[in-house]
Amino acid sequence: MNRRQLLHQGSLAGLGLIAARTVPTALGQTRAAGANDRIRIGIVGFSDRLRSALLPAFLPQAEEFNCEIVGVSDLWSRRRKDAEEYFAKKTGKTVPTYRNNEELYEKAKPDAVIISTADFQHALHLVEALGAGCDAYCEKPFAETMQDARAALKAAKAANQVIQIGSQRRSGATYHAAYDFLKSGKFGPIVAAEMTWNVNQPGRWRRPDLVAKLKQEDTDWKRFLLNRPEADWDPRKYLEYRLFWPYSSGIPGQWMCHQIDTIHWFTGLPHPRSVAANGGIYQWKDGRTNFDTLTAVFDYGPLDDPSSGFQVTYSSRFSNSAGGTKEIYYSNGGELNLDTGEVTPKGGLTANEAGEMKLPANLVEKTKLKGDGPASTAANTGSDPLTSAHMRNWLECLRSRKATHAPVEAGYQHCIATIMANAAARTGQRVTFDDATQEVMAGGKVWHLG
Repeated sequence: MNRRQLLHQGSLAGLGLIAARTVPTALGQTRAAGANDRIRIGIVGFSDRLRSALLPAFLPQAEEFNCEIVGVSDLWSRRRKDAEEYFAKKTGKTVPTYRNNEELYEKAKPDAVIISTADFQHALHLVEALGAGCDAYCEKPFAETMQDARAALKAAKAANQVIQIGSQRRSGATYHAAYDFLKSGKFGPIVAAEMTWNVNQPGRWRRPDLVAKLKQEDTDWKRFLLNRPEADWDPRKYLEYRLFWPYSSGIPGQWMCHQIDTIHWFTGLPHPRSVAANGGIYQWKDGRTNFDTLTAVFDYGPLDDPSSGFQVTYSSRFSNSAGGTKEIYYSNGGELNLDTGEVTPKGGLTANEAGEMKLPANLVEKTKLKGDGPASTAANTGSDPLTSAHMRNWLECLRSRKATHAPVEAGYQHCIATIMANAAARTGQRVTFDDATQEVMAGGKVWHLG
């Protein structure tokens, strides 16, 4: 049975076991907590995100934690050449490149890997890494289907590896201050949250110049597809995958997953109770299949108490940047604004409004959250302090063997919410989650690829 057959049958756990048996693995299996041996890092996917943000966050801290890059895996020959040139320029060293992940694990024998591949590949590549005994920094979204998410979660639970999901807000000082403030009880129960992510960038997620240079013989299209349905070669889907389902959900998997993750972190709730959403391709009719505009409404609260909870509204558009990005939490006493880093009594219950009902005023005290400011939403975030802090946390945990700020459960939970939103937008139905089967349900049926 070849690798593609295994993936098509969903036997990702089996793939991990095969890797563990056949690949001489990472020193991470024998490295003791606090040991000072050199940590060998492999790169899975030499992506734009890796070059613009992850490596600029990693390289300045590598020597402090005694780490080195020992190999790069990428399916495209051009990316492998780019990697060679990048490391020669940045480090003055030659870093070997490999045609696929099997070669990387077999020949480079990394202790840990940074996974920065196409959205739908993250979970599968994490399973491979864990099967090879490697720790992993795995970019978000964690997964785009529950089948892939469950396989990766199972593999992570069976392994004893350090995993950091690329939800960098979890390493932000402002976000930690917000978490502490909410837990203090001073804000009161959350009654609503509003989140937006608006841009006006025709080139976002498009690579027309590179698409024109990509030839099928220079890459491995079948390996790229992994467990997605077989399809004819399409360079746009290979390079501009964020525009096309089922290789990416687009807005939910790329942007929503960051902001909705804070809901789970701040409240401890693992997923929405239900989601309704709609959207469309209203502006950029360039052949894409993922929406350029999306609005989703989430119902959150205890599963056993439908009378309590709160609503989250999320909206995003590519066609007009007015409103920018925001993450605002509301209570009856005011608002917590993660863009300004402030808690204010804005919108809280005043004595005038409460008087007729014989209720006291309820206004939170104005507070400035100590931290590092709002998260960056730029396409290239090389100087983003959150990404640097998140990478540092992973490196610290590689040494201490402690849990990271964004463990595998964080990724699993954000992907439930984003998959639910994607399903709701594509079916037009109210979507729920079945805790018993861990499946997203649309119209009473399991939703997979739509």
